[in-house]
Formats: sequence, C-alpha cells, structure tokens
Amino acid sequence: MSRNAAAGVVATLPGGGGGEPSSPVQKVWKPELYKIQLEAPAPCPMRCQRTLPLPPTKSTAEEVEQDNQAARLYGSEYHGLMGHLEAEHLLGLTGGEGSYLVRRSPMSDGFYTLSLRFNKRTRHYKLFHKPGVGHYLREQDKRFDSVYDMVADGLINFHMQLHASPIIQQINQQTKNCYQQSPYMTLNGRKLRALSNELGKTNAAAAAAAAAKDDASPKDVDVPLMPTQPLVSQPPAVAVDPMPLIYEKLHHFKVHTFKGLNWCEFCANFLWGFTAQGVKCEACGFVAHTKCSELVPPKCVPDLKRIRGVFGTDLATMVQLDPRHQIPFVVRRCVEEVEARGMLQEGIYRVSGFADEIEALKLALDREGEKTDMSEAAYGNVNVIAGTLKLYLRLLPVPLITFQAYPSFMTAGRNTKQAEQLQMMSEAVRRLPPAHYSCLQYMLEHLKRVASHYAVNKMNEHNLATVFAPTLIATPQHMTNLTEEIFMLSSLITHCKTIFA
Repeated sequence: MSRNAAAGVVATLPGGGGGEPSSPVQKVWKPELYKIQLEAPAPCPMRCQRTLPLPPTKSTAEEVEQDNQAARLYGSEYHGLMGHLEAEHLLGLTGGEGSYLVRRSPMSDGFYTLSLRFNKRTRHYKLFHKPGVGHYLREQDKRFDSVYDMVADGLINFHMQLHASPIIQQINQQTKNCYQQSPYMTLNGRKLRALSNELGKTNAAAAAAAAAKDDASPKDVDVPLMPTQPLVSQPPAVAVDPMPLIYEKLHHFKVHTFKGLNWCEFCANFLWGFTAQGVKCEACGFVAHTKCSELVPPKCVPDLKRIRGVFGTDLATMVQLDPRHQIPFVVRRCVEEVEARGMLQEGIYRVSGFADEIEALKLALDREGEKTDMSEAAYGNVNVIAGTLKLYLRLLPVPLITFQAYPSFMTAGRNTKQAEQLQMMSEAVRRLPPAHYSCLQYMLEHLKRVASHYAVNKMNEHNLATVFAPTLIATPQHMTNLTEEIFMLSSLITHCKTIFA
C-alpha cells in the first residue's frame, strides 16, 4: 500500500463513506520524559568480595561498634575503610553505569560515603542515616528507606538533567495562560461545570429560602385601605449565574511520593523520579510538578476529588486499585454493551457517537463507577458506548502496546514469514506489563469477534486496526503514516488466539 493510500485509508472504509469524525479529546499526555526515564541506568550495588579489614589497633570500642553497625546497615555493598581513589578504580574497572558502593572514608567523622558511577565518572557523596527517618545526603534532602532507592532516584535525576534539559526548560518557562489548555481542564471541564451548576443551584436555593423567610416575617407598617399609587409590576429577580465568575480557593499542595506512573495535570509531562516526584493538592487531588503548581490559579474545588474517576489514569495503577479484576471496569462494561447490541451495527467503532453524549457517559462512569446505567434506555446509540471505550483507551498515559514493547511488535510485523511473525508477536506480548497484557488480549479477542460479523457491520480486522492503531499503539506524537502499525495490529487481531496461547 502506498503512503498516500495509507493516509486516506480511514476515509475509504466500507459502510458509510466518510471516515471517523474527529475524536472528542485528543491525546493529552506528553510521553517524552517518560521515555527518557526508561533509558536511565538501573542501580547496581557492587558487593564486597573481600573480608572487611579490621579497624586500626588504636581504634576505640565506639569506632569498632560503628564499623559493625555500618556493615549491618548497608549490607554487602559496604566496603569498609576505603579511599576515594580506590573506590574510583574499583567502580571504573569492574562496575558499569549505575554501579555503587558504600565506604568509610579515612578522614570521615560521623558519616559514610556513597560512591556512584554515572556517565563514565565516579561521584562521591556524604551519606547519613537516622533510625525512623531513613537515608539521606543532606538535612534538607529527600529521605529514603534504602540506599538502593536513593541511588535509583539519583540516577533518574542525573539522566534527566543530561538528556531532558530542553523539555525541563520549557516546563520552567510556562505561564499561567497554560492552565486553560491543561490536562486538568481537558479531563475535568465537564465535571467542573456540573459542580458549578450544583453550586449555583445551592446558592439560588439559599437565596430563595432567605427571601421566603423575609416575606414571612411580620412587618410594622401601615397598610392603607386603598392603594395610594397604581400597582407596578416588579422586574424579575436576576438568576444566580451557574458558573460563578469569581471563585477563589487556594490549593493545598504537598510534596507527594506517587506509586505507579503519574503525569502533571498542568503541563501534561511525566512526573519523573523514584520518590517525591511532585505535589498533590490534599483538598481536590490536583497533581503537578512543584514548579507547575506555582502557576495553578487558586480555584481548588474539593468536591472534584470524589469524581476524579478513571479516565486519564495509568492502567497498572487502575488494576492495583481493584486487584479482583485484571480488566478495568470501563473496558469491561463497554465491551459487554457493544457485544450485546452493537455487533451488527454498520461501522461500529468507525462511526463515533455525539461528543456531548460521550462526555456525559464519561462523567457518569467517573461518578458512579461500576453502577453506571449503560443500558439501551440510557444510551440508545451504541456508538456512544464504542466512542467512550476508544476515549478511555486514548487517554491512557501509556498505551496498551507500551513505548518499551513497541519496537518488538513492529519488528515482528515486518517479518514476512507468518510462522516466524506469530512467534515474534507472541514473544512481544510477553514483554508487556501484566495489566497491559491482560487488557490487550481482552480487546483483541473482542475485536476478533466484531470482525466475525463483517458481512453485516462492514468492519473486518484491517478496518478495525485502522481505527484502533492510533489508540492502542505508542506511536510518535506527530506520526501520520501508520501503514506498518495498521498491518501489525490487523495481524494481532486475526491471530490473537495463537499469539496469546
């Protein structure tokens, strides 16, 4: 297929002429920092292979006990008394990027030394530990449960400084004007309007109650037997604006250690690091880089925390929240509804429902979760259900076919020998994280069942792959020619039973 043909393939799908309307929400997360962090070296403790030298004969009992405590505290990566030149030689000779050891410097007084290899040079840091507090380098620095965690965090930060400085510089140069286009507003705009409407109704009810109470109160006034002036109709009361023009409430941001993968809701970039990656508002749940939080306007809406929902949340994090199900409830419920009443719908997944209805269902799923009514009575157009499923998958910060696994899938797809191709694809899917593996298998088997009704719904494996390739695959942000990705995904759908066997 030519590049021009591939670019127009969506528009020429059978069963309806026009292509899929533009999606209600484009991808909102920026993957570059996440991909850079993936390339950071991993910590590699250098185990001590020698018998630790005995402390000098003139050492006090206190010094001997301190040395024994260090061996117990730091374990096999503690090398005892060692100068910096010996540490550099040892790490440079036998250690690779990310290798480290803990030692006691000859002139140390109350501290130990962490020697760490990064970018072909060895760095040395004073290392401290307090029971109940953890390991740290300076009083004002982060605390860590283990030296391994400290080194992991340090290596990521070194790597980001070396390779991501242009992106970090862009983050630091942002202005408050970025707020309206932020992921926070993209994902929560409808929720904020709904909460504002509720606030407006509450204010209107309070005003009406106050007016009624005022009318019911006895008044000490003279009422003439006959009106002295003609009756004049009063203008209607001005309605309370459901979207208050002025709303101010400061966010309560606190440094937070995030479990799993998280992205900044202000700039859309990844929160890098191993611990204390950013800040989180304790009232409404707004997540941001520390620098970005300084630009967030004082519009904290605490009620938003109870309907933050699942759209835009990392898949692995979602599965951890509900370990009973390997498939997120949004995916499961939407697939069940499509299979119940959409398998014979011409152009299913190609034709989108109305954006407003999709947003309404998204809000309902965020509010009510599993209990959401997705029946035909509630959403008569099954394309709304299909569109909501695509929206959920599109908003995943890390797509089902992850950035790390993407090259393996593409290499497999280019293999022209089918037996070898399927074997390579089987190996590629096993490189996925468990949550991604399970969800991808679930989706592919569903799409295979959809394609089995091609004679009626006009959606075969290739047509479905054309629609889902930008959603399921970690394609580069501005890539438009997806010929190879579509072919690869079509093969995955066609042979999913064999690949996941």
